[in-house]
Amino acid sequence: MKKLSMIVIGAGGRGRTYTGFANKYPDMYEVIGVAEPLDVRREYIIKRHPKAAEHAYTHWKDILAVPKFADIAIISTMDRMHMEPALKAIELGYDLLLEKPIAPTPEECKVLVEAAEKKGTRILVCHVLRYTNFFRALKKFIDSGKLGRVMSIVHTEGVGNLHQSHSFVRGNWHNSEESSFMLLQKSCHDLDILQWLIGKECKRVQSFGSLSYFTAANRPEGAPDYCLDGCPKADTCRFHAKTVYLGTAKTWMRNAVCENPEATDEDVLEALKRGRFGRCVFACNNDVVDHQVVNMEFEDDITVTFSMNAFNPGGRDIRIMGTEGELIASMSKPIAYYTPLSTAKTEEINLIESAGDESIAGGHGGGDTGIMFALHDLVAENKASESVCPIRTAYKNHLIAFAAEESRHTGKVVSLDEYESRVK
Repeated sequence: MKKLSMIVIGAGGRGRTYTGFANKYPDMYEVIGVAEPLDVRREYIIKRHPKAAEHAYTHWKDILAVPKFADIAIISTMDRMHMEPALKAIELGYDLLLEKPIAPTPEECKVLVEAAEKKGTRILVCHVLRYTNFFRALKKFIDSGKLGRVMSIVHTEGVGNLHQSHSFVRGNWHNSEESSFMLLQKSCHDLDILQWLIGKECKRVQSFGSLSYFTAANRPEGAPDYCLDGCPKADTCRFHAKTVYLGTAKTWMRNAVCENPEATDEDVLEALKRGRFGRCVFACNNDVVDHQVVNMEFEDDITVTFSMNAFNPGGRDIRIMGTEGELIASMSKPIAYYTPLSTAKTEEINLIESAGDESIAGGHGGGDTGIMFALHDLVAENKASESVCPIRTAYKNHLIAFAAEESRHTGKVVSLDEYESRVK
């Protein structure tokens, strides 16, 4: 097996996830460089990948000022910092693992895609849902013909109330001007997976949504700007910073508070006193939606409804309706429910077993691990699995999000062909 060398630009949570794969599979990958402005993040990478110490920099420009010295560049910076390092890495001849979204504007996405196609660069955008057992099984089931011709899909992404409060109220993606709008950042995953399942192009889109709950209007009377400054609702508010980050938060959320996976409880408490994750969720400068619905019309008159919503524990559910049957499934459960229209008798199907022989386990339902296996096959052997999303396809699926956001603001139905023609 050929071992591939990698550099990582941006060593936050996503960068650590992808480079961590090299520790689990040292015969496949080796991390030999890092660019990250925060000392604690950069040192974390070096500690686990000692060869990266030779090429450890605080700025992406410095690591990309060096002639190409690795096979792959992982671009996992913040959304608005994707294009410049990605373009330079393409110029140098790196293949890329590019965190979603490609870029925060359609114009930047187009520039990057055209540069990659011109250079012949292999890019995997981190549409990790494609690599999960769950969605590979759904794709296989649809392609089997058991549902007949797919007519409609209803798909729901439950963002989760704690995830919303952490990432999209207090966290990095709270403000669309500083990062990107909610649908693009959180759900280009889902728009891409819907197109992949159907195998057709989206033609028209309509969207509604707003920020309705995580606003100043819902701030409890007497609540301070920071939870630890004596909030009168401390015992009952499920978003109270101490309750969340020393209790109900998932490990990756807690790690973000101090930018350090090895932080102690005392470190976390100190960071919450005046850090952004210690702010009252009703006193932040967040502007991204907390619920949104997108209606889509694909080729062959296929209709799709997608709902993204913060008011739930979290998870994805899907209902696929075809001329010969219906399938109802939840990503959190292995069992799906298939009802052939010929019998109207519902059958239980184990989706995990029906996914095939590939074993995928890890983050995003196994997608984080799956994409790293696929990246190795693509770069080392020039072999693309059925899950691999060509960069041009990823771009067109991003356009669904951009057009939906235009619809949300204008109240109009937007043609994807017409929208794409306006992207310069």
